[in-house]
Amino acid sequence: MKRSEINAAIAHAMALLKENNITLPFFGYMTKADWEKSDLDFTVLKNVMMGWDVTDFSTGDFDHVGSTLFTVRNGSPYDKKMGVPYAEKYIIMQAKCNQEIPMHFHNLKSEDIINRAGGLLNIEVYNSTPDGKLDTENPVKLYQDGILTTLEPGAVIKVKTGNSVTLTPGIYHRFFATEGDVIVGEVSSINDDNLDNVFLTPMGRFSEIEEDEPITYIMVKEFDLIKR
Repeated sequence: MKRSEINAAIAHAMALLKENNITLPFFGYMTKADWEKSDLDFTVLKNVMMGWDVTDFSTGDFDHVGSTLFTVRNGSPYDKKMGVPYAEKYIIMQAKCNQEIPMHFHNLKSEDIINRAGGLLNIEVYNSTPDGKLDTENPVKLYQDGILTTLEPGAVIKVKTGNSVTLTPGIYHRFFATEGDVIVGEVSSINDDNLDNVFLTPMGRFSEIEEDEPITYIMVKEFDLIKR
């Protein structure tokens, strides 16, 4: 991705959040320059990857395959003293090109995916097979706001504002937005984006960045760029 795309995506996300009266914690508004002028200890934020994360999943096509995420809180699966034993995110999905997070599942993480505001959140679901493929035969059982639901493989759940779907380990899922941009909330067990994402089509979780303009807001893997 180009840095200009990342800066624009974060600006869009911040405007959408403000429009819907959602305020991030203070560090979400700190620029790289703000961090460099401060003496704040960002050890936990760096180690559990809290903050901004813009990705096109290494496709080079952010408009169609990608998302803008902000991790509000998280912990470490390797150090119980680091962070908290749960995680929370905002995920901004743009509807103009039905932007999607591609089909994947988690080995460890359980998550509630919540439509916080905006248009319609669409979640396509399958079970996974023991060898990590799509199970196209067996129904998917999951909870929608505490109600057990049985769905055909490949069903697309239409999640309206305020509603949620619980995804447990091994359930393949793909998100996309329609009828307007969507602010998705994710409340989950500890989130490990380095190791716990299994994509149906192998791809990179984090994008290589082309520095075509200066950094405005650093991302979760960029705390080492802060110079003091």
